[in-house]
Amino acid sequence: MPLEAPVTTARLPASSGSVARDLRKDAYRDDADAPSSVRGPLDSDLRSLESGLDSLQAENTWSGRSWRRVLGSVLLPVALLVVLVVAWQLYVTVAHPRPDIVPSPGDVVGSFGQLWSAGRLQQAVLTSLERGVIGFLVAAAVATPFGLLLAEVRVLRRAFGPLITGLQVLPSVAWVPAAILWFGLTDATAYFVVLMGAIPSIVNGLLNGVDQVPPLFRRVGTVLGAGRMQQGTLIVLPAALPGYLGGLKQGWAFSWRSLMAAEIITTGGTMGFGLGTLLDQSRQLADISGVFVAILSILAIGIVVELLVFAPIERRLARSRGLARGGER
Repeated sequence: MPLEAPVTTARLPASSGSVARDLRKDAYRDDADAPSSVRGPLDSDLRSLESGLDSLQAENTWSGRSWRRVLGSVLLPVALLVVLVVAWQLYVTVAHPRPDIVPSPGDVVGSFGQLWSAGRLQQAVLTSLERGVIGFLVAAAVATPFGLLLAEVRVLRRAFGPLITGLQVLPSVAWVPAAILWFGLTDATAYFVVLMGAIPSIVNGLLNGVDQVPPLFRRVGTVLGAGRMQQGTLIVLPAALPGYLGGLKQGWAFSWRSLMAAEIITTGGTMGFGLGTLLDQSRQLADISGVFVAILSILAIGIVVELLVFAPIERRLARSRGLARGGER
């Protein structure tokens, strides 16, 4: 009597193409002696099932480039910015506030042009960006292995955990007076404040990501013969990437804010001319337009770093985990 292809195997719903491949392997194992006339249709059905599931997980590039995405990511923020500027100008026109307290958008644009033509704004932006990026990279290089060590050694985590949390809560500006006494008015003061602001956030983000890794992953690593360090670097760290990325984002935010606080307080010496220095000098000169230029420049750099660095990494990580729609912003 001829064998029949198992209907339940071909119709069983699956969540990924790998499940369909496993079904095909099971079908071949169970029906190894089936004639080719039976195995052929079965293999064709399973191939169709696998291709259909893969297509469901494939990214829809057309929808990603549709006008709706452009509208949501570009036009809406620009429209909101235009509305805010118009409201600002209407307030200045109707209320007539003192120009030394509330400048008009035109005054801010004029101050921006003066600072740009003099080269002071470019110097301030480049100085602060160099300090912020270098300090953040050093903080990430220190915090990542230290966080993995705490995650793998429970005794160290119990000992250092409360201290790391306390340092994260402590405002980074509190380190500025001590840093001035230790390092003087030098770049080392700014870098120290940046490190003290970023390292605790990155470590805690990594620890939170490790806590969300399923215990089964560690058991599989143990069965495969992975040591503790191999499990931490090859299994735990990749699985903890979402939490680790969140810690990196928070670490950058803390480092950028800490740097601005350090630059505002520590002026003179060999500190150079950063955005915080520009903000403080404009305050001393009662130049409210210059103050607004510095504030808007600090805000713009934060937004640009988020959109050009962290947002693409988040989207790629989300797509790799089948969360493309949730990761698009």
